[in-house]
Amino acid sequence: MSEDTLLARAAFLLGDPARSRMLAALMSGQARTASELALDGAVAPSTASRHLSQLVDAGLLAVARQGRHRYFRLAGADVAAAVEAMMGLAPPPMTRRVGPADPGLRRARVCYDHLAGELAIRWRQQMEARGYLLCGDGMALSASGAAWCAAIGIDVAALRASRRPLCRPCLDWSERRDHVAGALGSAVLRYLLDTGLARRVPDSRAVQIGPRGERFLSALD
Repeated sequence: MSEDTLLARAAFLLGDPARSRMLAALMSGQARTASELALDGAVAPSTASRHLSQLVDAGLLAVARQGRHRYFRLAGADVAAAVEAMMGLAPPPMTRRVGPADPGLRRARVCYDHLAGELAIRWRQQMEARGYLLCGDGMALSASGAAWCAAIGIDVAALRASRRPLCRPCLDWSERRDHVAGALGSAVLRYLLDTGLARRVPDSRAVQIGPRGERFLSALD
């Protein structure tokens, strides 16, 4: 599905506050049941079922059945990028539950499978300032950037071999600037979590990052 088509569908479906809250709840990258999404959307289960069917039919959500439950998730990283972009254009309905002033979410949060928020922007700016990341018409990792990745154990060759883009800009809804998405963005978030530099906040998109993790993102060491 083209980016323009995704944005158009996302824009139409996000016009409803309940659907927008459901999609926002799925931006953590975790699957949720219809009952959970009904609570997220603050609507009755029957209303949630209708909204979810529309989102699945539009290609924005994928659904899998396991036992008695159906689990819904965003259909892919491209959908997450479209939703994040629309959140930046229309934050009030998308952020009713936590609000853009929520300090934890503004500081660092999960955007599907990569890091977003103030610290994600700070990391991108440092990567760009050192010439590791080339941000002009799109986004690209330089040779020195690949060397930096290798130094912290990120296999760039393996990332390039995957079907998804190595790195691409994703509009940050709270900072209104691009953070890093794609295989590289996902790998850096995994690195932060695996090394203990960051940890997920249960039942939230927020990510807690301590002093060592903040130094890593701010100074790349």
